[in-house]
Amino acid sequence: MNEEKVCVVVGVGPGNGESFCRKFANEGYQVAALARTKEKLDELVGDIDGVTTYSQDATDRAEVFETYDRIRDELGSPDVVLYNAGSGAFGTFDEVEAEDLQESWEVNTKGLFLTAKAVLPEMRDRGSGVLGITGATASTRGVPFTTAFAQAKGAQHHLAESLAREFGPQGIHVFTFIVDGVIDLPRTREMMSDKDDDFFLDPDDIAHSVYEVAHQPKSAWTFKLDLRPYGEDW
Repeated sequence: MNEEKVCVVVGVGPGNGESFCRKFANEGYQVAALARTKEKLDELVGDIDGVTTYSQDATDRAEVFETYDRIRDELGSPDVVLYNAGSGAFGTFDEVEAEDLQESWEVNTKGLFLTAKAVLPEMRDRGSGVLGITGATASTRGVPFTTAFAQAKGAQHHLAESLAREFGPQGIHVFTFIVDGVIDLPRTREMMSDKDDDFFLDPDDIAHSVYEVAHQPKSAWTFKLDLRPYGEDW
């Protein structure tokens, strides 16, 4: 175990998760990259210096606590945790089922709750730490197509706010960042080939903004950060 700061990124995939790992590693952190499938993780971020990959189901309490025990043993206690895990079925009321609501809630809200249980007590004892949460526009409003997704992101947002208000006075910065727009990925480019560069959110730019908020001085903490392309209609 070394003395470098440790960042945990939960829910690493192409786009935001990959960029979070690269940004924090480049800034000198030891990064623990978490996702359900370690093989895909290794292909995606395994070659970034300073990144160690771990397989974890964020909705499984035993796996969550076991993973953080391993991270502490191998890298050290987490200083920054970014909860980027997300899942959701999209469709109108007639198109979604109760199971879709449950699955969305499990990943977005229960997973955040379990992660917080695993890391916040130690941060509280230390008197410092950061927990950042990837939110979405759906956390602030529901539309027909987000019937199943919005309820989960809304619950996640309120959980994040509760954690921020409880743990902020104890030295822990909890914040959420609302990603409002389409992430620039090969598959989104293919789906929206008629859009120009300015339409998309660059995941590296998102990572830059999140890194800056994670390092704010205590006198001016952000709770909710909205991130969108300058041309996005909101």
